[in-house]
Amino acid sequence: MNGKQVRVLIVDDSALMRKLLGDILSSDPRIEVIGTAKDGVDGLAKARSLSPDVVTLDVEMPNKDGLAVLKELMKTFPLPVIMVSSLTQENAQTTLKALSLGCVDFVGKPSGAISTDIKEVAAELISKVIMAKGARVRPLPAAPKKGEEAIAPPSQARGSASHSKGIRREIVAIAASTGGPVALQQLLSKLPVNFPIPIVITQHMPKDFTSSFAKRLDSLSALSVTEGEEGMELKAGRAVLAPGGSHLIVKRRPNGIPYCGLSDAPPVLSVKPSANIMFLSVADEFGGKVVGIVLTGMGRDGAEGAVALHAKGAYIIAESQETCVVFGMPKAAAEAGVVDELLPLSEIPDALLRSIKG
Repeated sequence: MNGKQVRVLIVDDSALMRKLLGDILSSDPRIEVIGTAKDGVDGLAKARSLSPDVVTLDVEMPNKDGLAVLKELMKTFPLPVIMVSSLTQENAQTTLKALSLGCVDFVGKPSGAISTDIKEVAAELISKVIMAKGARVRPLPAAPKKGEEAIAPPSQARGSASHSKGIRREIVAIAASTGGPVALQQLLSKLPVNFPIPIVITQHMPKDFTSSFAKRLDSLSALSVTEGEEGMELKAGRAVLAPGGSHLIVKRRPNGIPYCGLSDAPPVLSVKPSANIMFLSVADEFGGKVVGIVLTGMGRDGAEGAVALHAKGAYIIAESQETCVVFGMPKAAAEAGVVDELLPLSEIPDALLRSIKG
């Protein structure tokens, strides 16, 4: 941030919500609220005239709703956007669409569109707005349709790709946070329908959102993508997403077949599900027969688990800064010295396919 305040524009049709959001953000000396807008049309005009660092954008508004505003901003005047939405199953689809269109992150209104309970998420709102100033906003390529044969593009490996060569990989474990929904969409959509080993994923996301997100990924990938359930079998061609509010743990039955377990243990590094917990469970059950992937995200989740995996011979791939929305989680893993390949997102599918061949 170079010591400068984050200049924020608040777009919301509720005068009460504009006041509450403004008070919360202005309470932090690192943030300056430079304006508010009462609807989408007003928001677009003020975004262009004020040139804020970050926009907070309501989903449901008259004249132009949040998605319409977001589409126009990303097309004509790209800015980091934080969506503000009720955390309900109904709004999950809209918020996931917003993420796919390029918004950096979202914050939930705990009790609906107009609620003083927004103060409950004050710390989250402040941290995400500050993070968003440095986030990468980029155009998004189209994903192939469900069932199309996906072929990863050729790439040049970057990093110590010689680590643990010759080990037969039996599972892929992926960690993602801020920017992860789009990154996962792009990664999974480039894997073939006959992908030979199971995939487990931890994406930081609330409880009511992961089911919808899994369905979205399933529609865009040749793989079968589903939200994890207790006892669900892990098998080739299936990608399992940790449900929001539960840690995903990988276990084995007496006959060796791997399956999902769910844990209600407290958050780790303030997140639940935790990539560290998932990675550590995979390390316990599979040792080094693992490919671990750390994608874009804020914070350090996944680094400790990547260290444990790497120590047992697992192959670790991380997304490089040039394509990360936030280079937090991959950076933490790289600084721990356990990343075998640090690659832009477009090169990760090919690296993954190479790595599972030993």
